[in-house]
Formats: sequence, structure tokens, C-alpha cells
Amino acid sequence: MRWTVPNILTTLRLLAAPGVAVMFLYFNRPWADWLALALFVTAALTDFVDGYLARAWKQESRYGAMLDPIADKAMVVIAIMVITGYSGMNPWLILPAAVILFREVFVSGLREYLGAKSSLLKVTRLAKWKTTAQMVAIAVLFLATGLAYLEAGQSPVAGEGEVPPGLSYAALANWAGLALIWLAAILTAITGFDYLRKAAPYLKDDPQ
Repeated sequence: MRWTVPNILTTLRLLAAPGVAVMFLYFNRPWADWLALALFVTAALTDFVDGYLARAWKQESRYGAMLDPIADKAMVVIAIMVITGYSGMNPWLILPAAVILFREVFVSGLREYLGAKSSLLKVTRLAKWKTTAQMVAIAVLFLATGLAYLEAGQSPVAGEGEVPPGLSYAALANWAGLALIWLAAILTAITGFDYLRKAAPYLKDDPQ
């Protein structure tokens, strides 16, 4: 494996995944929310950059092809875990989050079971849109939690004060984040079913 720029970016994205949770160990809120948001968005952007550079510079590798989806799943799974924990276990968030987590684990299991035939489950264009929707939704939800602390006057930046009357920026961001995470969950379920359909002939005891 060569340490090309695309491979380095992919590796850094994988390392950044647990860093999102670490922010909440070493920083008070809302600083933890802002730093987690910044780290997550920066890492998510590398998901588009590393693939583009690998193709443009003809540096595509087996290492990158293997690690890229793992890094994406690690980022999404860890971030969703953090958000659901710090969002009061909102059932409107838990349900789509559960769909996303189930699908990611299920598809990973399918690929492992298929072994040499796992190439049948190549990443589709819809699956790429699914990943984009997940990452945008998570970023917006992190933004919502950070804004909620600012608007509640619980941040030294905001000072003392009450939540603004009416629909606040935090509420708008939260509704937008929930809508996006439901959209992401629907796309996640569709792509998961598509992969299951492709793998079905090889799940029989005596495949033809």
C-alpha cells in the first residue's frame, strides 16, 4: 500500500470518526457540538475529495477501495450514536437512526458472507446519494444542538437570556435535520433492499 494523498485522506477520515465522540469528553457544550460539527464536515468533505483525486491522478488502490466505505460507515454510525444520546432519545430520531444502523450492519454482513462474490454489491449511484444525505442530515442535527445551547443562554458566548419567542433557528435546524435523516433512512432502506435482492441467489444452501 502506497501512502498517496487519496489514501492519506481516507485514513484521516477513518481516524476522525471516533474524534466526533471524543469532543464531548474533553469540551463543554456547545463547544463540543461546534467542534464535532467542524470535524464531521471536514471529514465528510474528504469523502468527495479523495475519490476525485484518486481518479484524476490515477492513484486508485485496493486499500482505498476497501477503506473508503468503512470510513464512511464509521463516521455515520458514531455520529448518529452521539446525536441520539444528546438529543434526549427523541423517537423521531431513533427510528430513522435504527434503520440506518441496521442497514449498514446488514450490508456489511452480506459482503462478508459473499466473500469473493462481494463485487456483486458494488456501490451504486443511489448508495452514494444515500451517504451524502446521511452526512448532510448529521451535520444539520449537530448544528441544531449547538444552536439550541446558544439560544438557551447556556453558552458564555450567548450570555444570559431566554430562548427567542416563536420558531427559533435551533428549532428550524432540528426540523430540517429530522426531515433529512428520514430521507436518508428511506434511501438507506431502498439501497439495502437492492443489495439483498442482488445477493439473494447466493444465499441459498446450494447456489446454482
